[in-house]
Amino acid sequence: MKRLALPRPGAAAVVSVLSLALVTGCSDSGSDSVSGKDDKAAGKDQAATAKTLAKGELEKLIIATADVKGFKVGPADQSDQFASSKEEIKVDDEKCKPVAYVLTGFAPGDSAAAVNRMAQEDPTAKASASPTKDLEDMTEEEMEDAMNSITDALGSTVTLVALSSYEGDGAKETMSSLSAAIGGCGGGFTATAKDEPQKFKKVEAEKASGNGDESLAFAVTADSEGSPVVHAEVARHGSTIATYYSISMAAFADDAKVSDYDVPADLIKAQTAKLG
Repeated sequence: MKRLALPRPGAAAVVSVLSLALVTGCSDSGSDSVSGKDDKAAGKDQAATAKTLAKGELEKLIIATADVKGFKVGPADQSDQFASSKEEIKVDDEKCKPVAYVLTGFAPGDSAAAVNRMAQEDPTAKASASPTKDLEDMTEEEMEDAMNSITDALGSTVTLVALSSYEGDGAKETMSSLSAAIGGCGGGFTATAKDEPQKFKKVEAEKASGNGDESLAFAVTADSEGSPVVHAEVARHGSTIATYYSISMAAFADDAKVSDYDVPADLIKAQTAKLG
């Protein structure tokens, strides 16, 4: 199956920092080209997200590289080491499952269909940050600036974007379950896939963007060295739910700024526009 053409340091770091062995095998490979969405009236777009969508319809609606400036979008990385279904993910506290599913790119609820993509800040946009002098010719200040630039270029924010569609009141019920999970799992939980447990020690509600019919945002702190923090947002658009899960390696490289990032607003804006 086609793999995501992202710089390997960025993609590998997502896995290694959180030791998840979870980060999705559920997506179809898809393409990072324009989705081919027809020019429709906004009302028709809204009607589309109000009904239960099939996987093929979600494929046309999920974000692509052409939809958002400064990002590369492609299929989520897949490997035998990753969970291939929600059934492979075990969570020690039942009510925390919706949060765990968001962090693994799966639908947060019992969906009728789901797709996902991985979006990374385009490293070519940061190419000018690369050092132009040999190390031996640099002053101490220039060397420090160069190292910071390299860290930024390799550590751009990586976001797992997913769309899931639900029957009946399934989308609303899923948002309610997720809200309860955020409020009830403050003390953390442990998720296991492929016999690899990952403990999270804190779940905290954050301010959501307000997109969609309703939206939630939260931060999760991993119980590992440096207590890395990841951020997520979930928005309901009719019977379709969009989830965003972001990790910034640049933030992890600087303990003082470990939480100083969020789900990229441009990604949320672009995906919201495609959903109508």
